[in-house]
Amino acid sequence: MLTILLTIVIAVPLGIVLLRRFERALTFYPVRYDAGEAWRLPDNSEDVWLKAADGTRLHGWFVRAPVQPAAATIIYFHGNGGNLSGVGWIAGHLTARSFDVMLFDYRGYGRSESAVIDERGIFADADAAYDYVVRERGVPPGRLVLYGQSLGTTAVADVASRKPCGAVILESGLSSASDMAGVVLPWLPRAFHRLARNRFESARKLAGVRCPILVAHGDMDEVIPIEQGRALYAAAPEPHKRLIIVSGAGHNNLVATGSKNYLDAVATFIRASVAP
Repeated sequence: MLTILLTIVIAVPLGIVLLRRFERALTFYPVRYDAGEAWRLPDNSEDVWLKAADGTRLHGWFVRAPVQPAAATIIYFHGNGGNLSGVGWIAGHLTARSFDVMLFDYRGYGRSESAVIDERGIFADADAAYDYVVRERGVPPGRLVLYGQSLGTTAVADVASRKPCGAVILESGLSSASDMAGVVLPWLPRAFHRLARNRFESARKLAGVRCPILVAHGDMDEVIPIEQGRALYAAAPEPHKRLIIVSGAGHNNLVATGSKNYLDAVATFIRASVAP
């Protein structure tokens, strides 16, 4: 009996540690700064530095629309892999549609300091980006758009549930960490999901969002099933919400698969949402 108890006492904590290490490895794929052509500043842009509440220094690019004043300002929250050097192209598409764009890296990504451990760090960094644009750039919250892709949608849902903004865009987003665990680890009993560090409860948080919400998902998404996109849309409050399903698109290619029509629809949604 004593042997069994000792085994349990040792095995349970060890199992939790291993589960959380696996969770972290599966959730975050940061790529650090490596000088090269990819890090060339986009046209009409500048390097910006901001600080999270815990003092972590974060790096970003602020990209201006060629014609001012901009129709709105967008903070773009990238996914769990790479860094902002890989999403400069989206800023180009959005500034061409008359929006200013803020790109930034979470802690541990690109040139940003520290290391990402869990969702709390991501959310703190998202708050820092929001505060920078509103306080330092003087953008009224009603003309601020939070645009997240994949993991970035969890940061958007968290910030928008607590702070005012003009519109929210959730592209290829997950409804919750538990729902994703059910996809990645279908054999793991749901009760064990509570042992994870991250919750990413985006669907639940959308109830607190008080601005128009656009949910976009590819019907061939091989990473986050389209059912989770539909769950986000179902959770979004009525009446100002819209769902775009891009036929034939996977997880990272909604813009490429949807051609210019997809981003034109996004731009139309933004203009209608932030109109005075």
